[in-house]
Amino acid sequence: MQPTLFLSDLHLSPDRPATAAAFEAFCAGPARAAAVIYVLGDLFDWWIGDDQLDEPFAARVAAALRGVTDAGVRVHVMQGNRDFLYGPRFERATGAALLPEQLVIDVDGVATVLLHGDELCTSDLDYQRYRARMRTAETRRRLLALPAFVRRWIARSLRSKSRDQSALKPESILDVANDAVVATFRAHGVARMIHGHTHRPAAHAMDVDGRRCERHVLPDWRDRAAWLEIDAG
Repeated sequence: MQPTLFLSDLHLSPDRPATAAAFEAFCAGPARAAAVIYVLGDLFDWWIGDDQLDEPFAARVAAALRGVTDAGVRVHVMQGNRDFLYGPRFERATGAALLPEQLVIDVDGVATVLLHGDELCTSDLDYQRYRARMRTAETRRRLLALPAFVRRWIARSLRSKSRDQSALKPESILDVANDAVVATFRAHGVARMIHGHTHRPAAHAMDVDGRRCERHVLPDWRDRAAWLEIDAG
């Protein structure tokens, strides 16, 4: 049985050539042995709109993904906190299908909820207000109406601001909130959760209303490929 692969937080950028090389090697090798691949957000360090595909680096990444889908592997991409402006052109260029913010799938007989994970960090009230504002259809429309160079400047400014603010916040605020995790398990009635965002890879076991549940946190990519693989057994 071919495995199902889960990855997130690659933060691909021309400024990180080793990570880009690791991604291309992944697409040329392990990815093609999979049945399905789920990218759970932040594939790119930022995505300013599908016209980013006119840039050589984004086109290179899209071509690597296209090679995987052309080989018959299904690829699904979820929007993260850095790359929530994907559109139809991205899907056509890569052959990948965009996912909703949360999705329940069956993986080897286990109902599993997939999400990027930033919505679980509810202790960070400033970020949650920002997230709610940025994810509206109206904000998306206004952003995409701006010239590309303005969107790129906004993306870089937001990234710099986020980095500065995160350095000043307690570690506990930057991680997921347990009550948000429990609420998500309850809402979907599943026994497994897979997400990224926090860059704190781990496997957590927990009890939710007498039900044994597991939460897998995906690693970010730091000059190397890293993913979760689930196959039969």
